[in-house]
Amino acid sequence: MKKTLSLPLLVLLPLALAACGKPAEPAPDASPAAQTPAAEAAAPAATTADTEALLGGHHWRLVEASDAAGARIEALFVRPDAPLQLDFAEGRLGVGNACNRHSGGYTLEEGRMSVGRLASTMMACADPKLAALDAAIGTRLEGTLALATDSGDTPRLTLTTAAGDRLVFAGQPTAATRYGTAPERVFLDVAADTRPCSHPLIPDKQCLQVREVRYDDNGVRVGEPGAWENFYEDIEGYAHEPGVRNVLRIDRYTRTQVPADASRYAYVLDMVVESEVMRDLD
Repeated sequence: MKKTLSLPLLVLLPLALAACGKPAEPAPDASPAAQTPAAEAAAPAATTADTEALLGGHHWRLVEASDAAGARIEALFVRPDAPLQLDFAEGRLGVGNACNRHSGGYTLEEGRMSVGRLASTMMACADPKLAALDAAIGTRLEGTLALATDSGDTPRLTLTTAAGDRLVFAGQPTAATRYGTAPERVFLDVAADTRPCSHPLIPDKQCLQVREVRYDDNGVRVGEPGAWENFYEDIEGYAHEPGVRNVLRIDRYTRTQVPADASRYAYVLDMVVESEVMRDLD
């Protein structure tokens, strides 16, 4: 936005006196082509498409929540180890790290986000605070919310309800944003136990034992899995529990810059498809 500087009167007076002794100069061209509109001089505002891209490129974790009086909304912070998280994709809002998983459609307009009725899974929660968290989510996220974003080094998303509740989320780049490529979807059968494997930089390395499995469009497993193989890489988001076999749905990204002694692929857990306890655990 243009800023107009107002000169003090003592500065303007000598200038006016000096102008009296000079012939009149032609007025500047006042045609529209010669003028710079204030809108052009201002920094371009974020468009709805910009906001959509920012939302979809990050996971949004709750860092602040206060009511209209400024008091912290404790009901939204019952899981300090796993803050409430929003994810946006293809016109759908997903809410994680509550008792149940919530999702619903949303639309964006300038400065506003409208969220439809949220559907949720139907898991029972033994902890009454977790059960109350589910209710607190619907109360504050459904309907029309004022929306503001800050796309700095750590992006911020602020949602304000009609009742004056203010929710602030910090953005963390998604894997697709970090790796800059679309993933390939693969399924890995992970054996219950690891095995020793040779690694030049990690003495006594234990490797997951994995084999790739395939499913058809109806979710039915097809073909025969291959032989078990050492898996040297980490799977982001997966913590192996000895004695438990899992089938994992994985997003596999091709790295544009491959670290030394690393695979050209990066593996990110999407979901656990199957889980089986192979022996009693202590």
